[in-house]
Amino acid sequence: MIDRIQRLSLREVWKHEAYDFTRWLCDNLDVINEVTGLTLESADSERAAGDFRIDLVAEDANGNTVVIENQLERSDHDHLGKLVTYVSNLGATAAIWLVSEPRPEHTTAVTWLNQTGAAAFYLVKAEAIRIADSAPAPLLTVIARPSEEGLQIGKTRKEKGERHALRKQYWTALLAMAKGRTSVFGSVSPGDSSYLSAGAGRSGLTYVFAIRQHDGDVQLYIDRGKESGEQNLRIFRELQQQRDPVEATYGGPLNWQELESNRACVVSTSRLAGGYRDDPSTWPEAQARMVETMVCFERAFRPHIAKLAL
Repeated sequence: MIDRIQRLSLREVWKHEAYDFTRWLCDNLDVINEVTGLTLESADSERAAGDFRIDLVAEDANGNTVVIENQLERSDHDHLGKLVTYVSNLGATAAIWLVSEPRPEHTTAVTWLNQTGAAAFYLVKAEAIRIADSAPAPLLTVIARPSEEGLQIGKTRKEKGERHALRKQYWTALLAMAKGRTSVFGSVSPGDSSYLSAGAGRSGLTYVFAIRQHDGDVQLYIDRGKESGEQNLRIFRELQQQRDPVEATYGGPLNWQELESNRACVVSTSRLAGGYRDDPSTWPEAQARMVETMVCFERAFRPHIAKLAL
């Protein structure tokens, strides 16, 4: 005969969170080890962390501190805050949060904490079950845990944030320098993307500063909007007919690209040394180079853009 699992209220099995559930966990760390893959041992209950008392503090096989916080209720902000406080105060390498019902918001929060790499966080759903008239048994299910994928996501987010911050700093200084040399970018605010653009005096034509990790360039970008591919190409070719005088005024050859896979067309300078990932002490020299290049570039194109038959 095969019977069905019956789920019990946690408080039917453990009447009191601290006196019953915490003490049971302290004596049965192997149950946690089975679902988390950790090797916890020698747990202490109610250890102090400043003015707070931690449910359980254990050690893994390498002697690292692991914090355990439990609830016989749904997860809440109070216990999440305590968990983070305990980890930071004890320098724990891992934290386990056992709850009767994990809220989706707290699952997301624990997933995010794991992406920071500060410690390994486990969110575990705790249930009590029995079959027929058997004694109650624990059923633990890991809802959120650390993973290589999560760490990589966290690393990528951190790098993206750093990249955006560096580029904004770079553009802020470049625009301040450009004010004394050209009015084209006078009303442009620094952003955090890889380029800054300003109108070239005709609809759909923009001057662009483009920056990469270790170099950059200056561009004229031609794009008059949706379904404008043929018009963009006509404008590009009209300007290209003036290639010799444009490059003579600029002072060197330029890259003329029709961008066949893109409706836009672009004319760009050669790559200019210096990027946002270089030592900030080298930025002023690179920024001065970019600004001076834009001054020459805009001077070369201005009269020919003004004559375009749009």
